[in-house]
Amino acid sequence: MAEEARWYVVQTMSGYENKVASDLATMVENRKMQDLIVDIKIPTEKVTEIKDDKTREVERKIFPGYVLIKMIVTNDSWFVVRNIHGCTGFVGPESKPVPLTEDEVAALGVDKHSVTVGYQVGDQVKIVSGPLKDFDGVVKEIHVAENSVSVGINAFGRETLAEFELDQIVLAD
Repeated sequence: MAEEARWYVVQTMSGYENKVASDLATMVENRKMQDLIVDIKIPTEKVTEIKDDKTREVERKIFPGYVLIKMIVTNDSWFVVRNIHGCTGFVGPESKPVPLTEDEVAALGVDKHSVTVGYQVGDQVKIVSGPLKDFDGVVKEIHVAENSVSVGINAFGRETLAEFELDQIVLAD
């Protein structure tokens, strides 16, 4: 199929997010629609709760009442999603599905991209973009989850720590 799957937001009745997601996954499996409905997510975050002097980690829904679906919209896929019990419709004008933009998908962290960097802590690197382009430095810390790296750069006769995005530096020659 030439069309690529995009992310859409579906509104659910309050508290039905998990039920809608699991029922939809079952329906996709039963009807063999994996090529049309590719992924189903309920955005959550881990939160540390302190209650009665006890600390525990709980998972909370970031957007209660909503489920994200990566799909190719056809009459069949639209019909299946709309007819799941607990689903009240797509987010968009007149409940017509409107795909999320790439920036919105990235901001939600829905599509996790694994990042592999060709350098490690202690390596000599060169900055390839930004205001410090062409400076050399030494990698001090790498934070893949935050897409950042701390680099020590010799400037004005002393080492200065600067933050960069992972793709702004490369191994020095």
